[in-house]
Amino acid sequence: MPTIFLAHGGGPCFFMEWTMGPPNTWHELRDWLTGLLAELGVEPAAFLIVSAHWEAPTTAVTGGAAPELIYDYYGFPDHTYELTWPAPGDPELAEKTSALLSQAGLPNVVDQGRGFDHGVFVPMKLVRPEADIPTVALSLRGDLDPLFHLEIGHALAPLRDEGVLIIGSGFSYHNFDGYMTERGFDDSVEFDQWLTETSQLPADERWSVLSRWEKAPKARASHPREEHLLPLMVAAGAADETGARVSTHEVMGVQTSNLVFG
Repeated sequence: MPTIFLAHGGGPCFFMEWTMGPPNTWHELRDWLTGLLAELGVEPAAFLIVSAHWEAPTTAVTGGAAPELIYDYYGFPDHTYELTWPAPGDPELAEKTSALLSQAGLPNVVDQGRGFDHGVFVPMKLVRPEADIPTVALSLRGDLDPLFHLEIGHALAPLRDEGVLIIGSGFSYHNFDGYMTERGFDDSVEFDQWLTETSQLPADERWSVLSRWEKAPKARASHPREEHLLPLMVAAGAADETGARVSTHEVMGVQTSNLVFG
């Protein structure tokens, strides 16, 4: 399986009439997510999704058999709090994920009660609307250390050989002060170019550059807080192969891209 870093949209943006900008703001990204598995030409045995919207003191993995949805967005139309995506959990995969992390010396817990937040179910409702593939979600660690999250990915790389599609769900640009501004657009383009070039580096060199991502052009202008970038570290860390930018979209006045490794 390849690994993926994808943009998950803004709240439930794909499933409502968008009023905070042009009505077609999210259409291109929506269409790309809808065709993702066909474009990759893969049929995963399971999904392992790292969400920018779940931070925990210790890395955590969902262990329940039927995770509920967490509607962790605010001020949207009532019907968006009734969206469904009833994918089954995968307790066996959760335990295997935990074991791989532990073997690598990375502390973790299995959270039996955690559900799927919108960083999981909103994009996946497009990627796999049938919700028929077992899914496990993985948290970020609250200190947001980039090297640690690269190590998480490396520890979980063996799952790729078992048909598990590892997905980092975040955004290549995430600065609310920059959306819909000329400055934000310019910053996003410059940082996105660095991200694209870095993804194409050999794995060992890529690790070194990504672990020092704050030195990148417009890094903090694009990510005042890096929780939406950290899922990329897991996806990149799980891959020995080079990566590539597979789609680019302008949303909310900035440029955002999706990357695939392997």
